[in-house]
Amino acid sequence: MTSVLALDLGTQTGWSLWHHGQVTSGTLSFKNDRYQGGGMRYLRFARWLDEVKDLTDSLGEVYFEEVRRHLGVDAAHVYGGFLATLTAWCERQAIPYQGVSVGTIKHHATGKGNASKQDVLASVKAKGCQPHDENEADALALLEWVLSQELQQRIMNLRHMEHSN
Repeated sequence: MTSVLALDLGTQTGWSLWHHGQVTSGTLSFKNDRYQGGGMRYLRFARWLDEVKDLTDSLGEVYFEEVRRHLGVDAAHVYGGFLATLTAWCERQAIPYQGVSVGTIKHHATGKGNASKQDVLASVKAKGCQPHDENEADALALLEWVLSQELQQRIMNLRHMEHSN
């Protein structure tokens, strides 16, 4: 499996990376200071994506938490900017990308599609991870969902091969 990047997009972006069988994760702040224009956060985000791609050598897929409802207009605009930056970057790099609904991630992590951020954080910690905040926990939960889907696909392929023989 090639490297997989999972993202919880926002001013405080959570990320997790599956690379050479290891998981690395963290958060990044893309908050602008008062001397920066509104687009600087997106340029810094795109630069960070370039760095991840350069470090991994084999970034094969990108997944992001697909948010349908935001707490406010500003949050929706910021998310839209990150989403546009991410999808355009992936298209330029010819890297497949996919959004995964918040409910799907929460259900996978906790068994409840309407779980709170604290429930997801507790679930991720119970599995041995030590995320710094809910954003990193969401990215880790998303990566776990991605890896479980990959495993399920491999099992289905093996079963198909067994029945074909």
